[in-house]
Amino acid sequence: MNALSPRNLIVLAGAGSLALLIGAFIFQALGYAPCAMCIWQRWPHGVAIALGAIGFFLPVFFIALLGGAAALTTAVIGVYHTGVERDWWEGPTSCTSAGDGLGGLSGGDLLATSGPKLILCDQVSWELLSLSMPSWNALFSFILAGIWLYAAWRIFRA
Repeated sequence: MNALSPRNLIVLAGAGSLALLIGAFIFQALGYAPCAMCIWQRWPHGVAIALGAIGFFLPVFFIALLGGAAALTTAVIGVYHTGVERDWWEGPTSCTSAGDGLGGLSGGDLLATSGPKLILCDQVSWELLSLSMPSWNALFSFILAGIWLYAAWRIFRA
């Protein structure tokens, strides 16, 4: 059996998304709460994991292309999120410090101590080698997209 068979490549790419998603949940369990954009990056990984499972039984061109699209989607969101964190561009006002500020809040709202903590998308909560979690997600997701697309190419040329 060929180690680089389309089926093996699809399973490898799906497992890569599973590893990244498990890593995100481990960081969350360690106290690094995700912001809204972090959550956005998780959904395409879920799709890629499901496609990897389907691709194990049905390694077809369309499945590999969809897996590549899912990996590229989370990679692009990761690049966008990195840019928001690094102040390269504006992020959504719903999860950045560029929103309306405190003007719309009452005194009671300001003093409230219960409720969910707002995690800002424009704040780096963890980094390694000067790359934040969204940056690492983007890097590894581009690699996974390459694996998915290589699988599609192998299927196409067969």
